[in-house]
Amino acid sequence: MRVWLALLLAALAWPAQAELWAYVDGAGTAHLADRQLSGAYNLVLGTPDSSKGRVPGKQDGSRHLLTWLEIAPEVKAVQPYLREAAAKSGVDMALLKAVIAVESGYKAAAVSPRGAIGLMQITPDAAARYATLLERMHPAEQRLLDPRTNVLTGARMLADLIKRFGRIDAALAAWNAGEGAVRRAGGVVPPIDETQAHVHLVLELYWTLLQNSMHASAQHLTIHSDKP
Repeated sequence: MRVWLALLLAALAWPAQAELWAYVDGAGTAHLADRQLSGAYNLVLGTPDSSKGRVPGKQDGSRHLLTWLEIAPEVKAVQPYLREAAAKSGVDMALLKAVIAVESGYKAAAVSPRGAIGLMQITPDAAARYATLLERMHPAEQRLLDPRTNVLTGARMLADLIKRFGRIDAALAAWNAGEGAVRRAGGVVPPIDETQAHVHLVLELYWTLLQNSMHASAQHLTIHSDKP
């Protein structure tokens, strides 16, 4: 039986009102669970906790972005850097793709009012922290405008944040609001409207990208449940 069919059957057979969480790991195994066992899991079926409700106006962004991501030439131009960054940092390529879409819309020359630069909207201070010795030979404001350097730097930064906080959503919140804000919130997404909207949109787009590729990438199926 094809794994994608197995996923569909598992979803259809899941108890009513229960939540179904899933992700595909680097080995191509699709993992299903009745709760979020780690930050890698994303909600497939069920109603998200109302305490984590979305900010108005942010509900339909991922579907709109997905179509554009499939055809935009500026996205295709960055693909080699995304593959390289994913291989070197261990961060899922789909997550990097989602972050760039939300942060800059794939505008390599984008500069925010707060001074964040390039595809992944990285500040010069953060770039200095995550730069290689070779990269430090050039000013941060200059090297962050180079798409490859920007993506590689951002991937290293995101990998570190995920390791620090142990959750993708918390790492994305730290990216947006700062590590201090996440620590003050107890290691979770802080109650900041802009940050919650940012995290929700990235995760929605990330999960949509995973769903779009899961049938091709999943080679095995593993179901995790405490229920008999």
